[in-house]
Amino acid sequence: MEKKQTNPIKSIITVVISLAFAGFFLWLALKGLDFKVIQKSLAKANYLWVLFASVFGILAYWFRAVRWNLLLEPMGHQISNSNSLWSISFGYLMNLTIPRSGEVARATALYGVEGVPVDKSFGTIILERVVDLICMLGFLGLTLIFKYKAILSFYENSGIDINPNKILIVLLILAVGTILFFVLKKKLATIPLLGKIIGFIDGIFQGITSIFRLKQKGKFILYTLGIWISYYFAAYLVCFALPETSNFTIADGFFIIVVGTLGMIIPASGGIGAFNLAMKFGFMALFISMGKSAELGGEMGLTYSFISLPLQIVIMLVMGLISIPMLAKARNSRVSHNNFES
Repeated sequence: MEKKQTNPIKSIITVVISLAFAGFFLWLALKGLDFKVIQKSLAKANYLWVLFASVFGILAYWFRAVRWNLLLEPMGHQISNSNSLWSISFGYLMNLTIPRSGEVARATALYGVEGVPVDKSFGTIILERVVDLICMLGFLGLTLIFKYKAILSFYENSGIDINPNKILIVLLILAVGTILFFVLKKKLATIPLLGKIIGFIDGIFQGITSIFRLKQKGKFILYTLGIWISYYFAAYLVCFALPETSNFTIADGFFIIVVGTLGMIIPASGGIGAFNLAMKFGFMALFISMGKSAELGGEMGLTYSFISLPLQIVIMLVMGLISIPMLAKARNSRVSHNNFES
């Protein structure tokens, strides 16, 4: 597969826009708050709990790597867990530079070490995102059951305006587009330029539908649970590092992971700013629902974010930087093996 030429100017503009998003949301998060209070809270935090949380953060990488193998297996690709792990780690590293670039980088990295076509592996990554969305909705359901008041308060404070009509229109367009693709696929494939595009999209669909051909459905469910349980404890255990949040319940943890995920969706570099702002509003909502000061909740939310987010970024950097030589070694080994056979 030929490597596509990247446009450096486009990449620079994307990074600048991403940093601008991060700076803007960080300014909104810190606006009107006394940072000295947050500094004092950070100084008295028990970072042993943060260390425990990091174990679960890394464990989620491993579960995701092994689960990816299960999705690739129905398409006839048996890959090593280590190559899967390092490809995922490299993808997360790329997300720190250019948001949403990690999915393509991950698929490309796997192609280099295992020869799995990018379109098919990219399709499984899209499928992962769908499964993650379902799990996220599960956490949202638990939060609505146990922390309804906090959800309502977060919605009122965040200024989020969800228009169901717009969501319905987008879903309708996607559905019609998918139907037209399958109906006209054979005719469009005869056109030279469109043929390659159709082939790539078809490969993505093969990856997405690989879940229906899974040979080990039970393991897939277990690894999926392992990923999200690890995410949960990586988020929840950080609460015990701060005296003001050490009494948070398991249900509070559900709320935190939902709000944190919403913050990470925004295309800001490494979630900086957006995650901080989400945690500020989230903890304000939690404290209000507990009958406590919203201002204290905002300060604790920011303090939490200045512990949790750097932890996530450090894991991404460490795992990502290790992945570069590991992938290079695996790629060279594959090339040498192919040359020897030829």
